[in-house]
Amino acid sequence: MDNLNSSPSPVRWFMVLRRSKPVESPVRKFSTSSLCEEVLTKVRDAFSSGKTKPYSFRLLQLNAILQMLEEHEADFIEALNKDMHRPRFETVLSEMITVKNEAMYAINNLQKWMKPKTVQKSMISLLDNCFVQKEPVGVVLIVGGWTFPIEQSLIPMIGAVAAGNCVILKPSENSSQAANLLQILLPQYMDTSCYHIIRGEHRDVLTVLENKFDHVFYTGDRTIGKQVLQVAAKKLTPVSLVLGGKNPCYVDKLCDLRVAARRIAWARFINAGQNTLAPEYVLCHPDLKERLIHELRNCVREFYGHNPRESPDYGRMACTEQYQRVKDLLSTGQVAFGGETDDGDLYIAPTVLTDVQEPDAIMEHEILGPILPILTTQTLDEAIDFINKRDRPMTIYVYSGNQEVISQIMHRTSSGSFCSNDSMIQNLNTSLPCGGIGNSGIGIYRGKYSFNTFSHRRACVLRTTTAECVTHLRYPPYTEKTLQLIKWACTLSKKENSSWCCIL
Repeated sequence: MDNLNSSPSPVRWFMVLRRSKPVESPVRKFSTSSLCEEVLTKVRDAFSSGKTKPYSFRLLQLNAILQMLEEHEADFIEALNKDMHRPRFETVLSEMITVKNEAMYAINNLQKWMKPKTVQKSMISLLDNCFVQKEPVGVVLIVGGWTFPIEQSLIPMIGAVAAGNCVILKPSENSSQAANLLQILLPQYMDTSCYHIIRGEHRDVLTVLENKFDHVFYTGDRTIGKQVLQVAAKKLTPVSLVLGGKNPCYVDKLCDLRVAARRIAWARFINAGQNTLAPEYVLCHPDLKERLIHELRNCVREFYGHNPRESPDYGRMACTEQYQRVKDLLSTGQVAFGGETDDGDLYIAPTVLTDVQEPDAIMEHEILGPILPILTTQTLDEAIDFINKRDRPMTIYVYSGNQEVISQIMHRTSSGSFCSNDSMIQNLNTSLPCGGIGNSGIGIYRGKYSFNTFSHRRACVLRTTTAECVTHLRYPPYTEKTLQLIKWACTLSKKENSSWCCIL
């Protein structure tokens, strides 16, 4: 590829440093929609040239992402440690392995995904070639989240690249070191005429959307997500939203409470609780509450010691704004354990709350911090009713040794995903879709689902002119005889379960 290592256009808010090792550098951000429009024009020209469509080009770019992750893993670990005191173990597990697997999965399956899909034909179309062709939608805007900034930027980007699109990526400013690193590294590995990074605050995406994109993929909070949807609708731009929600976790009496506590505590307190798939609250029977709190306290001590602030394995909040927002939630209910904070260090201890009421702010908004409220319900039906009267969440968890309890919750509730007897493990499987439903998001992604999200499925029929003896039946003058023949040829047959369709 001739321009793989070519220098990018000198746009004010877009800067690239070509070094073997990235270093900290001043960041230039866009300030007006016109600047984004300038880059968008160049990217759209690149897409119009058709260079992103061939299998060889897509494969080259996917391998470039994989190579970047492998060669600069230590740099990503360091950046996320600076952003949120993230332990190396957590970054490797939750971001590096996950994104590498996503890229490798796309590389291994891309050729199969790109193949046209043949469809069943009717008697009238037996001589035709009928298939669905998957084509790139065009220029995609991806707005990454801040809780897992590498994963939430690159996983949707991998899907968009695999589908043959051009991409403008806007990583989150709440994880500024990670955003800086992506801004420096991506142009070193990927075609700079097709893939660009823009910088700015999350709210600035609304200004960027004054330009026309072919698809917008947004990860972030619900308030801005709704605004993104409204602004994109003015230009009829398709939108995918990953918004998070209040993920319930039901703990049944018939479960291994020790194992349940370990898995819940790990999922809630990894990355200092900054995770849209973490359990947001626990529902359990009143008789179980104190035992569960005891086990959770033991797990926190086992994981992080008696003072988590001194543990090398416990993170910090990503920015002052998020820290203060989560700290304010500690005034809700009663602290069962934890609750310590440090403004200077953006530290909030792993905390469990009790006596939380439904109208409390912590039950209305996604926590994204190391706080776990525990509420009680007398029966399984009461727990299901509690879940169902709230907005549908990103995921639902249930811990039980009773398969009937698991089945009841799975079939009587609705959520983006569901997992029994573990938490967040569904996110590690590249074959499973990820995404919310209702207020927790729109659309799905991961693996083939990402490829489909960023592809247009084009219905194609390749005919000849040799069947005019049949197709003439559709022409005037109309007669009852020709109508009956057409009905016979086109009507669905229940017995054969056929998909006859009229292609006259």
